[in-house]
Amino acid sequence: MKDHFTMDSPQPRLLDETKQGVIGTPMDRPEGPLKVSGTAGYTADHVPDGMAHGVLVRATVARGSVKAIDRVAAMAIEGVIDVITDPRMIRNPAQGMAGEAPVQPGDAVHYHGQPIALVVAETFEAARDAAQRLSVQYTTEDAATSPDTTPETETADPETAGDFDAAWNSAEVRVDREYTTPSQVSAAMEPHAAIADWTGNSVTLRSALQMVRFNKAELADSLGIDPSQVRILAPYVGGGFGSKLGIGPEAVAAAIASQKLGRPVRVVMTRQTVFDSVLRRSETAQRVRLGATRNGRLTAISHDDRVSNLDGESFAEPVSQASQFLYGADGLSFTQTVARIAATPAGSVRAPGEAVGMLALESAMDELADALGIDPLTLRLDNLADTHPMDGRPYSARRLADCLTEGAQRFGWADRWQAGTRREGDWLIGMGMASAARSSSLVKSAARVRLTGDRAIVETDMTDIGTGTYAILTQIAAEMLGLPTAQVEVRLGDSDLPGASGSGGSFGANSAGSATFLAAQKIRAQIAERLGCAEDALSLQDGRARGDNHEAALADLVTEELLAEVTIEAGDTAESHFSSGFGAHFAEVAVNEWTGETRVRRMLGVMAMGRVLNEKTARSQALGGMIWGIGAALTEDMQNDARDGHVVTRDLANYHIPAHADVPGDMQVVFLEERDDWANPIQTKGIGELGISGAGAAVLNAIAHATGHRLYDFPALPDRVLSTMGA
Repeated sequence: MKDHFTMDSPQPRLLDETKQGVIGTPMDRPEGPLKVSGTAGYTADHVPDGMAHGVLVRATVARGSVKAIDRVAAMAIEGVIDVITDPRMIRNPAQGMAGEAPVQPGDAVHYHGQPIALVVAETFEAARDAAQRLSVQYTTEDAATSPDTTPETETADPETAGDFDAAWNSAEVRVDREYTTPSQVSAAMEPHAAIADWTGNSVTLRSALQMVRFNKAELADSLGIDPSQVRILAPYVGGGFGSKLGIGPEAVAAAIASQKLGRPVRVVMTRQTVFDSVLRRSETAQRVRLGATRNGRLTAISHDDRVSNLDGESFAEPVSQASQFLYGADGLSFTQTVARIAATPAGSVRAPGEAVGMLALESAMDELADALGIDPLTLRLDNLADTHPMDGRPYSARRLADCLTEGAQRFGWADRWQAGTRREGDWLIGMGMASAARSSSLVKSAARVRLTGDRAIVETDMTDIGTGTYAILTQIAAEMLGLPTAQVEVRLGDSDLPGASGSGGSFGANSAGSATFLAAQKIRAQIAERLGCAEDALSLQDGRARGDNHEAALADLVTEELLAEVTIEAGDTAESHFSSGFGAHFAEVAVNEWTGETRVRRMLGVMAMGRVLNEKTARSQALGGMIWGIGAALTEDMQNDARDGHVVTRDLANYHIPAHADVPGDMQVVFLEERDDWANPIQTKGIGELGISGAGAAVLNAIAHATGHRLYDFPALPDRVLSTMGA
């Protein structure tokens, strides 16, 4: 039985009425024991018989073409099988949800680090050494590698509401500031990897990917074959953060090599190759203008930005995304410019838009509060819009004011002191806060649920990138079918299964979770029919069915498999209402007056994002996002050499992410009870990116409060902090 559901109206809160009691609990991950014991098979863990090893060769010029490749020295190394070039190879990963091949450049080189060939050998060491010895001749072209120097820019028409110019010109108090953020990278724990193996005219690819349904189409298009000839397996993925949304060069190259050689080929990127060749978050140059009346009512909001990307890439970091719906004003204006440069392409990195845009917006809000002599908390509370400021849609569910006030009370905000006045020895102490917001959506997704007796199976090509998909789908099915969670099996990451949204954009739980819920609901109807009761009278708990004075064990009632498959997609509610997670971040820092070092002493995040499916995995996601916020505020700074665009900070020794010592022991997350009836049938919203959105701004505002001085170029490296203090 296959059904289709469109989200056109709010649905009953069935998960509030079911009896099993597992939804929302901090259930351990079902696959956790496999992961901690090292028996969960990540891509590179697999070693099929006859497997060869491939290493990508990358361009060493910023722009031009490959003139010739001298293979002699490489082929002389024992164990080297082939040096493969092929016009089907791709220059960079596909953008998220592309569903088609990214640019296939042939001999053209578009950036330093672009994969141009694959060396295949019997051992990884032989392939690595041969790749390093390969002699490549190029025809070079002049190219701008920085957005500050490129003549190639594209400026979009402004997005506006009301009359910004009039509101700005008449504002009684104004803040007009420019901010910069550097490029950032995902740097997922598991490097990008792929194993390809052909059987006849079909290829099976094991790979670390986030969106299997789309990746299948992307690989097929890259290879010039039908999607029915592709199977992708990604049951375990060691982090992604957007970097594994699209099919990557390692996957396409492995498939090409396996097809040519007639044997499995594995390609695993080194950490340096990941930095060089995987989509980065664009650097930004932002201008924020806020106008207000003297009593603190916002009248004008403008957030303009410049980002960069490679020619041919349609993605542009949506920097002002949250600025367009967080606060209200009489006039709003948002303009984006994209600079085309010869450097590692840009794409989605965790919370694209909000992660960097809110650093600027929320810093500017604090500066406006200072100019008005108003508490930053009060300024935010007084300027929450009644409806979406750009299009007038009502918010589906928004507890932002509650998050702000609850967080302030828990954090002791009322005890905040005058900026720059509290010290502990050489350390200046400050408190900061910021709003949090991350839009939520529902993406077409399918799931199949099978029930035989008192055991259920959930099947979907949805992925678990460490976020807890195995756990929440287990809980949804167990709750709906009245089963202990140990009696539910979840099968993920196989493109032969029903196609899901994939993991990304904070919509995975909303989408794959809703599809699972609806499929289980169809099975509930079949159970009710067998029991002889009305569906709305059915109660399922601990493997027993009850209703209308009938009762039976599922093991006796369901003696042959019941199956349901449902596809869900967004409908009228997405047009009528705006859905977003909201929250508030609070931070306390200590800044050393002599060294400029900043230590985060405590953080609190209060968030409302619809129904919480698993309290433990949701909390982990929120904490992880807040730690990303610390990194954006204090350490993460991807640097390129201006001469040829090559990445300088190309490993975790030089690209600094927060370590344990950088993260405070006092780090708390509070979830407020909420249901978003307009979002999806399970009333959820995303959490994976809400935690980062605004978190870094709270840290930066705390630094300004501690020192009495503001930074505008992020992150707040010690030398920059000292410079603002006049040291």
